[in-house]
Amino acid sequence: MRKKWKKRLYSVITGAGVFITALCLEHFAPAIPVWALCGIFVAAYVVTGGDVVLKAARNMIKGRIFDENFLMALATAGAFFVNDYAEAVAVMLFYQVGELFQSYAVNRSRKSITELMDIRPDFAVVQRAGELLTVSPEAVAVGERIVIKPGERIPLDGIIRSGFTALDTMALSGESVPRSAGGDANVISGCINLTALIEVEVTKEYGQSTVAKILNLVENAGNKKAKTESFITRFARYYTPAVVVCAVLLAVVRPLFFQGQWQEWIYRALTFLVISCPCALVISVPLSFFGGIGGAGKMGILIKGGNYMERLAKTGIVAVDKTGTLTKGVFAVSKVVPANQRDNHAESEYELLELAAYAESGSNHQIARYILQAYDK
Repeated sequence: MRKKWKKRLYSVITGAGVFITALCLEHFAPAIPVWALCGIFVAAYVVTGGDVVLKAARNMIKGRIFDENFLMALATAGAFFVNDYAEAVAVMLFYQVGELFQSYAVNRSRKSITELMDIRPDFAVVQRAGELLTVSPEAVAVGERIVIKPGERIPLDGIIRSGFTALDTMALSGESVPRSAGGDANVISGCINLTALIEVEVTKEYGQSTVAKILNLVENAGNKKAKTESFITRFARYYTPAVVVCAVLLAVVRPLFFQGQWQEWIYRALTFLVISCPCALVISVPLSFFGGIGGAGKMGILIKGGNYMERLAKTGIVAVDKTGTLTKGVFAVSKVVPANQRDNHAESEYELLELAAYAESGSNHQIARYILQAYDK
């Protein structure tokens, strides 16, 4: 997507440069032949809007005639027909600049959404012919065994065949307490192996694994249309042909029946086409939903689609699980308060913390671990 956006940016800049050159020649070099000036304007048009004309042609072949590409191609071709070359290029240039800003906004939103869940595994260590090979997760087949070291992310769904460990599942479930796993336990991709080396037999290929499904959900969060978006799509389906018919009537009725000037009324019809183009309406509504999803993703909130965002606008009360959603599940000893009881042997805050640390030294519970960290001896 980034490469495609850069290509469009370069074409807009190049087209604008050629267009400005043609305008300067038109105003400051009156001796230049008309055919040469026309050729420069056509070159600027091809560089700037050639892809729009190609899209319109492809859509016409597929039977999807009436869209914003068709309207822009028709209006600018008509401007060339009435010898208004500069206006034809200018209209296409402004349209492409708008598309460029739209693509930039979508790319930023998509990047925010994708970065929200950085759970994609980079590699898998698989056992083959008695050797350990580091390969891409996509290259591991069902039934093969992979080895995951402490601190590594589990790349594929499977069953533990050797080892006993604790798994960090916070990125998937929001659960802050590590889950113990071993002895033919099922494990899912995206979790982090915390304590020991384990050997896992793969039960699903990468495309069907948990992490692949989640990443697909995240990356396509903007594809679930809200009711407003669906209405705009249906509206454009009927609105665009109606606009084209009105433009044709505007161009031919007055010259045929009321002695109007052909060039004047064709020009008015083309102006009507450009003004009535529904691209702003068709683009702005989905873009607002996608921008909202991306903005939420930047703040760490994943909204699964525009339809859910539309429901959120009408929501009055929200109930959420606290740990892992509102909090990170990270504890700390903030204050130690000894109680003045007869049987209490703690005479100071430090001594009470020491006794608590000894009492919790044999536990692997999250709170016990943070008490030991606070004692730090």
